[in-house]
Amino acid sequence: MAIPAFFSNRAIYETSGASLKGRRFGLKEYLLIGRTMACWIATAAYLFVSGLSFAGPQDADWRNLRLGNVIGEAGYADQPYVVVLPNGEWLCTATIGPGKEGQTGQHIAAFVSSDKGKHWSSPIPIESPQGPEASWAVPLLTPFGRVYVFYTFNGDNVRTLNEKPIRADVLGWYVYRYSDDFGRTWSERYRLPMRVTACDRTNDWKGSVQLFWGICKPQVAERRVLFSFTKLGKYMLELGEGWVFCSGNILEEREPTRLQWELFPPGDRGIRNDQFGSVQEEHNLVWLGENTWYCVYRTTLGYPAQTYSFDGGKTWEVPSLMTYEPGGRPMKNPRACPKLYRTSEGRLLFWFHNHSGTDFFGRNPAWLSAGTVKNGRVYWSQPEILLYDPDPQVRFSYPDFFEDEGRMFVTETQKTVARVHEIDREFLNVLFQQGTLASLPKVAPLVEIRSESPEGPKPLTRTIDLAEDSGFSVEMWIRLDHSQPGRILVDNRDATNRGFVISLGEENSYQVELNDGLHSFAWSSDPGTIQVGKRQHVVIIVDSGPKLMMFVVDGQLCDGGEHRQYGWARWTDDLRQVTGQSIWINPALKDCIHSLRIFGRPLRVSEAVSLYRAGSH
Repeated sequence: MAIPAFFSNRAIYETSGASLKGRRFGLKEYLLIGRTMACWIATAAYLFVSGLSFAGPQDADWRNLRLGNVIGEAGYADQPYVVVLPNGEWLCTATIGPGKEGQTGQHIAAFVSSDKGKHWSSPIPIESPQGPEASWAVPLLTPFGRVYVFYTFNGDNVRTLNEKPIRADVLGWYVYRYSDDFGRTWSERYRLPMRVTACDRTNDWKGSVQLFWGICKPQVAERRVLFSFTKLGKYMLELGEGWVFCSGNILEEREPTRLQWELFPPGDRGIRNDQFGSVQEEHNLVWLGENTWYCVYRTTLGYPAQTYSFDGGKTWEVPSLMTYEPGGRPMKNPRACPKLYRTSEGRLLFWFHNHSGTDFFGRNPAWLSAGTVKNGRVYWSQPEILLYDPDPQVRFSYPDFFEDEGRMFVTETQKTVARVHEIDREFLNVLFQQGTLASLPKVAPLVEIRSESPEGPKPLTRTIDLAEDSGFSVEMWIRLDHSQPGRILVDNRDATNRGFVISLGEENSYQVELNDGLHSFAWSSDPGTIQVGKRQHVVIIVDSGPKLMMFVVDGQLCDGGEHRQYGWARWTDDLRQVTGQSIWINPALKDCIHSLRIFGRPLRVSEAVSLYRAGSH
């Protein structure tokens, strides 16, 4: 249902700004607040009396991008990064502008929230919109309450290359300002000592102008601060390589002229693998403990790259493709920001897009993996969907994770609207325990069939409508003696063809088709999934939030492997009821399907892994 027009927080926001605290109001403002509160009460009564509810599963789904709280809107809004201030407020720095990315007026600004991100102040300019471009801010909070912000500044006001106008937001000086009053006012500008290296000397300006930008939030470890960034060897975005600034005294020193800076690695070459092509950019890092640091960045190979430092971030291994475990399956990501985060408890999180595209597209949904460190190397979990927009064409990226009072939040932007979202605690708990849990989901199945069950159709306790329900999942333990494409394993369709059917697909895969009587959708597991003669665990997850189907086979989420870009797929039609009243197992394959369960919601990938662990022991 559509929410009534008067059900809006805009009136309160416009009246209160970031906070009502300390303000004095006139009669007009009091009337406005009173009218707005009355509207809220009236709306609540309207919903209660009418018995109306929000239509569709997405409205209650915290992963839905549109349910986040808006930080700011502009013609361009990017990199909304947050620090939690000692007074409990949140300070967000972002790159904003009246036009599109890179156009005149692009500058950095701060936003303040005093109610945990529900409402935000108007932007507070850190650099003037009338000045040279200022972009890609990353903030740092010191123990004494000062907030630094580091960013790219077109200090020489470069406007042309070879006498042609250019976009000028990835060149200039690396600079910083600071605020000692929680973001309300900012210091004069200071410049970081970024030495000229081979990458600079061979660029379009032969080193007189440096090309670079950073997306790495400064990381604190053992009283030092490190943050990485990307230099470019050629305008606009070519020949990237990673570098790391390190300060050993910024957390205590209050006089900015006495701050100490080192640029890692020493010498002329940055973090780069020449075999990975021109595009190696958006380096970001986390501390793994002692002298070990870990860095990832994006490429156009369809995979992110990773590298380790074992001497405090000074020198780095030759980067390799990022894998779920050392020497294991590579993780997939297009030319989009792959972002690391280390929690206050020392756990690792990784944001990526889980497909092997090679361009800027496909940034929806965003996936999250949890990492654990073993013998100085990172092992990543199978990923879960963290956020999605219902429109697959919407792209979003440049996240920032942060914690406040035991709760975890993530920001993102789709380039015009920056938002903040609280991450469900249970979602994180299950993700962090993915490799250790071996239990059944906390939900009774709609039906359960075992190989010793009598033959014939079995009734489902209810049907699933993908426009009203969150989805469903099918779990099977199966061992096949052969793989004949087209052969039906499980059939749930009724006389009108409404329901789902599971069959054997091409190239040793499992295939599922959904049909609501009007529209249909089909998807298969990765080629080679079926291993003839081997007992396998198969979970099919149908998630009606992002309208997505995925397969988890033997505890591993299908990601397409080397055969295809995606291992999961989204449907576009508005599918309704896609389950019939009963389910039937092909009698000829009854002994092959050892057990089958249907759950009335989409299982998390971590739950599918847990089911596999429980049944394989």
